[in-house]
Amino acid sequence: MELPGLAVAIWMFVCFYTPVGGYPNGKVREACTSMIPCHGSSPQLLPEHTITVNGTQFKPGDSIEVRLSGPDFEGFFIQARDAEHLDGPAVGSFTLVDRRLSQLLTCGRTKNSAISQTNKTKKKHIKVYWIAPGDAPKHVQFLATVVKKYRTFWVKIPGPIVSQPDVLSPTTPLHLSSEALSTSYPVSYLSKPFSASGCGSMKFCIRNPSNCDPGSASCFFLSFRKEESSVFIEMSGPSEGYLAFALSHDEWMGDDDAYLCVNEDHRVRVCTAHLKGRSCPFLDSENALEDVSWRLVDGVLQCSFRRSIRLPAYRERYNLDAIYYIFLADGEASEGGLIYKHHRQPLITDGPYNVTGPPQDIGGSRSPRLIRAHGALMFVAWITTVSIGVIVARFFKPVWSHTFLFGKEMWFQVHRMLMLTTVTLTSISFVLPFIYRGGWSHQAGFHPYLGCAVMALTIFQPLMAGFRPSRHAPRRQLFNWFHWSTGTTARILAVVAMFLGMDLPALDLPDPWGTYTMIGFVAWHVGIDVLLEIHSYCLIRKVELIEDDRVQILQSLTSAEAEGHLFKQVVLTIYICGNIVFLAAFLLAINRI
Repeated sequence: MELPGLAVAIWMFVCFYTPVGGYPNGKVREACTSMIPCHGSSPQLLPEHTITVNGTQFKPGDSIEVRLSGPDFEGFFIQARDAEHLDGPAVGSFTLVDRRLSQLLTCGRTKNSAISQTNKTKKKHIKVYWIAPGDAPKHVQFLATVVKKYRTFWVKIPGPIVSQPDVLSPTTPLHLSSEALSTSYPVSYLSKPFSASGCGSMKFCIRNPSNCDPGSASCFFLSFRKEESSVFIEMSGPSEGYLAFALSHDEWMGDDDAYLCVNEDHRVRVCTAHLKGRSCPFLDSENALEDVSWRLVDGVLQCSFRRSIRLPAYRERYNLDAIYYIFLADGEASEGGLIYKHHRQPLITDGPYNVTGPPQDIGGSRSPRLIRAHGALMFVAWITTVSIGVIVARFFKPVWSHTFLFGKEMWFQVHRMLMLTTVTLTSISFVLPFIYRGGWSHQAGFHPYLGCAVMALTIFQPLMAGFRPSRHAPRRQLFNWFHWSTGTTARILAVVAMFLGMDLPALDLPDPWGTYTMIGFVAWHVGIDVLLEIHSYCLIRKVELIEDDRVQILQSLTSAEAEGHLFKQVVLTIYICGNIVFLAAFLLAINRI
């Protein structure tokens, strides 16, 4: 009896033990351009912290004291930039006052051009010195990102502007929200929506939903039209923040060539970027794009541009005459053009394609096949096989107690077959996300932890059943209680895990289809359970009354049992049909993504 407990302990330890990573040491060079910490949430709007300096003018080589102060904060990131081009690189370098609290970082080609924290200890103020470079711009503004807690932070808090002598100060403050970002290429405005005409014959198209009209308010559209040594690209979709597509060698975000159309104060900036891992993109300061146009009407963002098939001068731009997986994503952007992590899974093509090859008209999926299979198998296991198996064991012992199947009572064989099917489906489904992710997912919240608990209980149940005492043994009642409580706990945790899993970006079920399906199933199962409990109680009361009358006892008991058995069989048939309907609805929802 000790072996199952030891196995469960080992299983739970393996499932729940996982390393947790973060960036408390402040070495976040990935944020050099955007100054956005990749913490999975949006920044706060009204700053609580201020930046002050000890002077308003500088000459090359001068040292200016810079202070950041305010309520307790854990992290910070400070840069100086050209006040007239806040999207540009960091300007000048810093020197430290307290190396225990702050450290120097190199952003771009400028050494020591940024300052960040060394640890997560709470701070109220930071003091550093900024050294003006020899080629300093006329006006320099200090910017700071401050992290109060992991999900509470402010991005690019505007600080004072310092200027060189004999240079007129800016007439208005140059805040990020009012900045008009310049581009090095001519930009025009699109007069009308894109057209799907020529998709599959003259240009390579990706549409979601399939065959949708790019002029509609619900269509994501991406097309590539080869023109001699270049490719003309069109991208549109319902977004008031940004649209982006990326060329990738695999189905994972990281080391990808990305192209973004970002809404900045009702103007659209088209830029390129290189993606490294699952971090924020590195926006390129130089563009390799031509013939840029854009349109932003009724919440639909559209942009088009041209680029050469091969760009040997740009190492991070992929050649367009090779095969790639294509990602299409959308998300929010601030008024200053800062982009935030997309809230849902990007659309990914079902295989690698050459956009300069034969024209095709394809779609994609926002949910990987392995994740969809994971959801489908779990739904079949815990909505269908477990539920029917529990109903059979709870209410059909007297119905099928005299009917045998392979030497055992029929109710027991049906119950065991359904439960072993559940164990098999759950085990297969359990490993699919690990195969897809290549390990543990830190983005899925409590869902994987609950999944591990369900898997552990699922394995524990048949192990415990293998040590089941005989029917009349003294410990049989104790076994029955443990068997019921373990199974009930597993079912509750499984339903909670499925509710949480349906909201994860990787599955991306049509909202609120999946939630309504689960709520409907829970209500359906509870309703059938209560109906059968009431019926069993009424049947017992009827038999007791017959026994009290002592009239035609045997005949009446047989008649009452027959009526009860028929009712239960009808209810079970209806219940199975209802479960099939809920299963079909869920599978239909998965098939739509």
